[in-house]
Amino acid sequence: MNILREWYEHYISDPQVVILGVALVVIFVVILTFGQMLAPVLASIVIAYLLDGAVEKTHQLGAPRISAVTLVFILFMTFLVFALLWLVPRLSYQVTQLVRELPNIIVKGQEVLLQLPQKYPILFTEAQVSDLINAIRAEITAMSQHVLSLSLPAVFGLISLMVYSILVPVLVFFFLKDKERILAWFNTSLPKQRRLVDVVAHDVNVQVANYVRGKVWEIFIVGVVSFATFTVMGLNYALLLATMVGLSVIIPYVGAAVVTVPVAIIAWFQWGWSPELGWLLLAYGVLQALDGYLLVPLLFSEVVDLHPVAIIIAILIFGGIWGFWGVFFAIPLATLVQAVLSAWPEKDARVDDVGSASAS
Repeated sequence: MNILREWYEHYISDPQVVILGVALVVIFVVILTFGQMLAPVLASIVIAYLLDGAVEKTHQLGAPRISAVTLVFILFMTFLVFALLWLVPRLSYQVTQLVRELPNIIVKGQEVLLQLPQKYPILFTEAQVSDLINAIRAEITAMSQHVLSLSLPAVFGLISLMVYSILVPVLVFFFLKDKERILAWFNTSLPKQRRLVDVVAHDVNVQVANYVRGKVWEIFIVGVVSFATFTVMGLNYALLLATMVGLSVIIPYVGAAVVTVPVAIIAWFQWGWSPELGWLLLAYGVLQALDGYLLVPLLFSEVVDLHPVAIIIAILIFGGIWGFWGVFFAIPLATLVQAVLSAWPEKDARVDDVGSASAS
């Protein structure tokens, strides 16, 4: 009991800590409980947060804030219309074409697997290859049944998409336009003595702003360069694969490794063991190297470094809780945890604060 009492007095007894803890718990519970219902609002907050940097820079150049908001919002709507009318239909078409080609890819892959016992009898037996083929067939059957089971929810997903396409832009505009009023109202709901909350909020805001905006730019740059590379080299499904490569940067370390598999399989099915396959894999490897050793340091130079193990653990935990958005914000959320731990007041620091306050 003495150990627990000492731990409590050392870390928890400060009212600032209690306020910070209550704030974090309330935010976590609200998102976890009402996340589905508030999804359009949360998505709008994320988008407005991304666009706010462009609004602030435009405003700093001399434009009135309402003009800056209007300009940035028009650019955002232009991109949204482009995505809905040009990008999504072409991605859907390439997905459909790829699904039609899957039987041929499976047959060709099965032929290659059946040749393994003849070429490498020491490493592979016919029984092992047969078990592997049966396992792949079972997995493909299960995936097909899962896709069919999603046909009805897809209708409701289409309705949700239509609602989002109207509701989210409206919310984004008002979040950008009335940012100061919303923040002022939110501040009135918090206790006046919230020094620790302000410190953590400031640190997290800086880190999250740098990370999220940098990550959006990384997705865009990697996706565009991948699409140009695949198109020039004549790879089938270039737009679909480039989109996958661009989105793969959301998951550090793991994403690039996972998306390499479909790129290599489609290239091999198109060209076989040929120089074209080698050149494509070389170009893809150079692209990944430039992303990791040039683009990432440039975009994330101001982001707090996290150990790779901490990043992977954050992806697993937050991705399991919030799915795609949990994966996307895994590093910012890990940064939040790091900021809380860094700002957490020690007992000696609290005593110094009290002493300085008494002296004044």
